[in-house]
Amino acid sequence: MGTMVSRDVPFDIKERTFLFGVRIIELVGELPRTVAGIEVGRQLIRAGTSVGSNMEEADGAVSKKDFVNHVKIARKEARESRYWLAMIDAAGLLHDPEVQALSQETIELVRILSGIITSATRT
Repeated sequence: MGTMVSRDVPFDIKERTFLFGVRIIELVGELPRTVAGIEVGRQLIRAGTSVGSNMEEADGAVSKKDFVNHVKIARKEARESRYWLAMIDAAGLLHDPEVQALSQETIELVRILSGIITSATRT
């Protein structure tokens, strides 16, 4: 899959989760137009783009509790994205190294988001 998104890892978590969503959209565009490909793609689009949208919401949070809640939702959606990417791989829906790359990115995002939650709840 020839994506146009840079693979340089952005420092800013909002930018990183936004680019993750873009990469998910591009990947889903490559899935087969079968019942499985369409349904798994829909689920992955919802989860993968929700990571960044929840980080955007966290940025505008009205309280620490609200901030932490949005980051927790972003982390949950990153985990769900990892599940759907694993499903794509296990079912053989798409043979593209980007599936593994995005799976690795979900692991890193979960780790980063967990750290943000820990830092925010510590103070």
